[in-house]
Amino acid sequence: MPRWVWFVPFGALVVALAVWGFRLGWIRATLTETHVIETYTARYLEMGGEGARITDCSAQPGRMAPVWIIVSCTGPDRVRFDFPVDRMGRLLKLAPDPQRLEAPQT
Repeated sequence: MPRWVWFVPFGALVVALAVWGFRLGWIRATLTETHVIETYTARYLEMGGEGARITDCSAQPGRMAPVWIIVSCTGPDRVRFDFPVDRMGRLLKLAPDPQRLEAPQT
């Protein structure tokens, strides 16, 4: 058996890792805040029901290391949806039930 046959799996692995790295770099380089806000606002419109509007949502930068942007949407019934998003555009966590906005207890 020729010696080069032994290096084919290694070469295939190197090519696969290079393609994967290029893809992740491309996503990170081209993803903008606008894309993230539009994506999670559309998700809110699906979850929020009939009274949900685009203007219910706003975004602010994350304060912890993995969170890049937090898209917050508050519907007409004062139910708030928070979408913490990382730099790759992935949702980090989503509470199973929306949080009710209430006055702070003193």
